[in-house]
Amino acid sequence: MAGRRVSKWVVAVPMALLALATVYPLVFTANVAVKTRREYVLDRFSPADALRWDNIAAAWTSVGMSRYFLNSALVVTCSVALLLLFGSMAGFALARLRFRGSSVLFLGCLAALFIPFQVIMIPLTRVMADAGLVDAYPGLVLAYVAQFLPFTVFLMTSYYSTVPAEIVDAARIDGNTVYGVFWRIMLPLGRPALLSVGVLNALFCWNDVLISLLMMPSADHRTLMVGVTSLRGQYSDDIPVFASGVLIAAVPVLVVYLFLQRQIADGVTAGATKG
Repeated sequence: MAGRRVSKWVVAVPMALLALATVYPLVFTANVAVKTRREYVLDRFSPADALRWDNIAAAWTSVGMSRYFLNSALVVTCSVALLLLFGSMAGFALARLRFRGSSVLFLGCLAALFIPFQVIMIPLTRVMADAGLVDAYPGLVLAYVAQFLPFTVFLMTSYYSTVPAEIVDAARIDGNTVYGVFWRIMLPLGRPALLSVGVLNALFCWNDVLISLLMMPSADHRTLMVGVTSLRGQYSDDIPVFASGVLIAAVPVLVVYLFLQRQIADGVTAGATKG
């Protein structure tokens, strides 16, 4: 009995410290965001005297965070929609259709996961510039799709491989074409994995700075994270406004994770085992 209690504490204490280290930066940022500049200069760690929303309102309107927020929402929505469409179709084809070169294609997707974006960013930028897609929303959407599609294909292929082959065979016997099997059978069965990979890709695209900074150089087309990064230089003497911008960028991610954390975990582990 005593050994079990000790083992529980050995696990609980590090987990509690890890949770505290994760939550504290967000609490500190929220506390700074509702402070005045004078309060922050006098004591940056003490609780705010009152809840003031002036800094958040200023970051949303005067600084232009509302425009950056809409830019990110547009780009992320289009990117995730294309990733789910192409990723689910490719995953179904690689998992259930037998054609020459399917194994090589799947290995190519795995190999693409190990290529850092820094290796391809210069050729990608030159290709996009030659095509006139730099500083344009379609160019950024295509860059996100190219960067995160291998991960999507890998996850969807792993998930569709767990679907019993008898289901596909029965659908074909009933007269469904390959497209009918995908749209009527496999796509509805893949909802857990689609939800998981969709949320993960949305977080990847939302939190991205490097790709967006390369593809969207103008201030009007900046995404939210690039806009927050630019605030650090513009408002270096007004940290509460900068903290408000960070808070605006963090809240959507936090809300998505809080409401969909179980679905994310279920979708990621769904293709881990057969049957």
